[in-house]
Amino acid sequence: MKKTAELAIIVPCYNEEDVLPQSMSVLEKLRAELIKENLIAETSKLVFVNDGSKDKTWDIIEKAHQKKPFIRGICLSRNFGHQEALLAGLYNTPADIYVTIDADLQDDPKVIKEMVKRYNEGYEVIYGVRNRRDTDTWFKKHTALLFYKIMKLLGVELVANHADFRLLSRRAVDTMSTFKEKNLFLRAIVPLVGYKSCNVYYDRKKREAGVSKYPLKKMILFALKGISSFSAVPLHLITLSGALISLLSFFLMIWTIYGYFTTSTIVGWASLMTAVTFFSGITILFMGIIGEYIASIFIEVKNRPTYIIDKILD
Repeated sequence: MKKTAELAIIVPCYNEEDVLPQSMSVLEKLRAELIKENLIAETSKLVFVNDGSKDKTWDIIEKAHQKKPFIRGICLSRNFGHQEALLAGLYNTPADIYVTIDADLQDDPKVIKEMVKRYNEGYEVIYGVRNRRDTDTWFKKHTALLFYKIMKLLGVELVANHADFRLLSRRAVDTMSTFKEKNLFLRAIVPLVGYKSCNVYYDRKKREAGVSKYPLKKMILFALKGISSFSAVPLHLITLSGALISLLSFFLMIWTIYGYFTTSTIVGWASLMTAVTFFSGITILFMGIIGEYIASIFIEVKNRPTYIIDKILD
């Protein structure tokens, strides 16, 4: 029989003082329930990763650790980002299995019990997948669905309606650590691990307190990072588009020469400027796409640390 697994619940935190006490209470009760049902070991812990918060987030974590040692804390030296905070928790916490969940607990913590049961059935990667997106605005819901469709067309393997709420085995985390890229997009990295996986479904709740740490600007940058890090299709499309535009330009030149000799040319500033602005726009767009890939290469070759830890509460 498989021994009772030691669970570490990894919670990245950035300015979460409003919601953190409630989140700790909910996860503490869940941990106690799972231990009572002999689903996880008594040494299981809650690990809160402070991602350079400017409020009292770290003070709350320190006080909680002093009262309850199973509540651990990792404090990063500055704000590195959500994905980096997740890795800091995963790579610096010894355990048999890991669950990553956001501090706002919009992802239903009760689903963790089902995840652990699936792990005991032999699955090493269990994705938390939303049943629906009722809590999202119309704009966020449809842009998210569009993003998943675009990523699929670009050949990137993603689990639709899954964010970063998942369970990973120790072996899966160790394998993830061999991926050395700095442009982190864990939703696409995890499927590349390739171990036996499954989905568990849940309804996402509204945030109880605080504000979302992913405004529109961050979501757009996050999406661009995902595309440039995992698909070369946009670059291939540039090559194809360049060939098609060149072919179109050739036929346009033939038509212009024919019109000149048949005296049917139309002299006009508007037609000339339309062509100039169209092709200028296409050129700038393509340069921007290429620039995204160059920026990704620029970050990768520097090989700077993904995160820097200031303090660890063991």
